[in-house]
Amino acid sequence: MLSLRNLVKNFDGTRAVDGLSFDVPSESIFGLLGPNGAGKTTTLRMIMDIIRPDSGEILLEGAALSDGAKTRIGYLPEERGLYRKMKVLDTLEFLGAIKGARASDARRKALGWLERLELGDWKDKKVEELSKGMQQKIQFIGAVLGDPELLILDEPFAGMDPVNQNLFKDVLLELNRSGKTIVFSTHQLDTAERLCREIALINRGRLVLNGSLSSIKEGFGRSAVLLEFDGDGSFLKNLDGVVLVDDYGGYQEVRIAPGANPQHLLEAAVQHVQVRRFEVVAPTLHNIFIEKVGKEEADA
Repeated sequence: MLSLRNLVKNFDGTRAVDGLSFDVPSESIFGLLGPNGAGKTTTLRMIMDIIRPDSGEILLEGAALSDGAKTRIGYLPEERGLYRKMKVLDTLEFLGAIKGARASDARRKALGWLERLELGDWKDKKVEELSKGMQQKIQFIGAVLGDPELLILDEPFAGMDPVNQNLFKDVLLELNRSGKTIVFSTHQLDTAERLCREIALINRGRLVLNGSLSSIKEGFGRSAVLLEFDGDGSFLKNLDGVVLVDDYGGYQEVRIAPGANPQHLLEAAVQHVQVRRFEVVAPTLHNIFIEKVGKEEADA
């Protein structure tokens, strides 16, 4: 659906995006991940033609991005921007008209989306009367009103409480199952792990990892242990074969070295703590992120 080829973007001598290339399969949910300042928003803005790359190309189904093709894309920017004094339904009617819809059609679709996102009672309120989370929903509706084939969402879950995150997740899955391709950036790796089939992890503007989440995890092997216990888990950091300990108190995610025997970890654990859970698994996306980005930063 979407291909990036050797994108480069500089700002005042700083290279924000450095030879970035990846493909987004059609009808996939694709996660663009990376730490703050990695180049995620710059990349999404180049896809939307808000800013132009210094070099490289962006292809939509194999063709250069044209003005006509942009009508096939819906966009939720990181910086929310709505007219605060306008009423909600008037705002959505206006946003629909920008995409070429007749006012009556835009209004009808907007009313349906407001009900779907539990905002029907707010349609005649001014935007400024809504919470930030509600305003985010309004801007999302504006992005989907034109029935786009491709959705570009920059940090769509930011600022949402767990209930609305779950609602938003369900809506994204519905859109994807209806044939939409969705690209979103996020810092919420647990959400990305549950939703995304494909990811690109970038750092300092460069690609670190790319591909299907399942194949990326397979590449790391079953080299992680989930350990729940009662007691003091500080002994883990000094064990031979332990590469990384992600400490949550009585719950630990432990990354072991290739070839290390997790049975040795279990034997050590029962000598120090009361073990309630011990499971050998593939590393979580969170730990893959920490390991790969941490190595990149150390190398830098």
